[in-house]
Amino acid sequence: MTAPGHPAPPVPDAEVVDPDYPVTPVPAHARKSFFSIAVVLLGFTVFTPTMLAGATLGPAFAFDDLVLVILAGSLILGVYVAVMGWVGARTGLTTVVMARYTLGTRGAKLASILLGGTQIGWYGVVVGTIGDLTAEALGWRSYGARAAVMVVTSVLMCATAYWGYRGMYWVSLVSTPLILVLAFWVVGRSLQEVGGLDGLTGVRPTASMAVAVAVTTVVGTFVSAGTQAPNWTRFARRGSHAVWACVIGFLVGNGLMVFFGAIGALTFGEGDFVLVLYQLGLVGWGLVLLFGNLWKSNADTAYAFGVAGAELFDRPSKGPFVIGGAVIGTVLALTGVQNHLVEYLGLLGTFIPPLGGVIIGDFLARWRRRGIPAGTAPPPVRWPNLLAYAVAAFLAWLSGELGIGIPPVIGIVVAIALSTALSRVGSPGGTPVGAGRGPA
Repeated sequence: MTAPGHPAPPVPDAEVVDPDYPVTPVPAHARKSFFSIAVVLLGFTVFTPTMLAGATLGPAFAFDDLVLVILAGSLILGVYVAVMGWVGARTGLTTVVMARYTLGTRGAKLASILLGGTQIGWYGVVVGTIGDLTAEALGWRSYGARAAVMVVTSVLMCATAYWGYRGMYWVSLVSTPLILVLAFWVVGRSLQEVGGLDGLTGVRPTASMAVAVAVTTVVGTFVSAGTQAPNWTRFARRGSHAVWACVIGFLVGNGLMVFFGAIGALTFGEGDFVLVLYQLGLVGWGLVLLFGNLWKSNADTAYAFGVAGAELFDRPSKGPFVIGGAVIGTVLALTGVQNHLVEYLGLLGTFIPPLGGVIIGDFLARWRRRGIPAGTAPPPVRWPNLLAYAVAAFLAWLSGELGIGIPPVIGIVVAIALSTALSRVGSPGGTPVGAGRGPA
């Protein structure tokens, strides 16, 4: 059984079809409920390192202005990801496979390398961070102890991603409520530190930051990962389910984590609630928050580079690429990548959002009304859309260098505008056999 409008896709080399359908549309029988999609996306964005972004905002704004900045950035992020999620539900495809229709079969390899490579790097950063923070909490000084923690946690994350959507759903269902309870409890303790809400609103800024920079910080927390939201929303039964799940995850969930980090910085001088719990002497609960949170988020990361690898090599299973990427990420962690690669990976975040903008613009211009027709293959390269991506990515980078505007937003908006305008230029471009229109 396949989704409406999808002919049964062929199985390359007669291999067993991966139940997560990394390179083919998700069929109707494999679609999930709204609750399931929302749980997975909320688990993805309830990510404690996001608090560090909030910690940079807290001291720079009065409380009312701080709330407005976080709301503005979260709204921009939420709208962008919701549209990406809607496209994913309509097509039933991952971001990197959708890029085949937008950039061509060869052009899409750029998307797979960019998205998959970045995710492997972040995977290594998170695994290394877990090892370092665990060693700090337990007073371990030996490299061997930290390395053992990294390897064990990486195996758990890799196994969860290998299990696929179901693995991420169950880990998110169990861990996310516990993490949120701990976070709200720390917020309560934070308010006690400053004499309640009145004390918090009375805290005066001790630093300065331009509003545009602050909004960019909020948007930048998850805009790169949000570009890959279709990896999960393609399982939604309806496009509206995908939209609301993205709103819950990226506007509410991510916004809360930024807000929590700002509160922690204002009251304890520390944005990461894991370290706040350490300060309060609650090392055990700090480790629960650390492992529960980063386990589910990094499993999503491993899943993302798994499906990117499946597209890159045109294989029907994500499994080998989940394992291979996890091995590479773990080796990077063991070499201390978390101390050197973060700024570089952040720079790549400038170049990822325009990719999502090109996909959105191309879909709205060519496929929105009639869906993606089945039965024909796309050209190797769609040069107009590659040009749109290159221009948008350059302008996003330039805006960051000049300190003008919000780089991710500039990249997305320019990419949508150019890809829409150029959508009918050059080769008409078909689609691979098996593509079609997903649920409304």
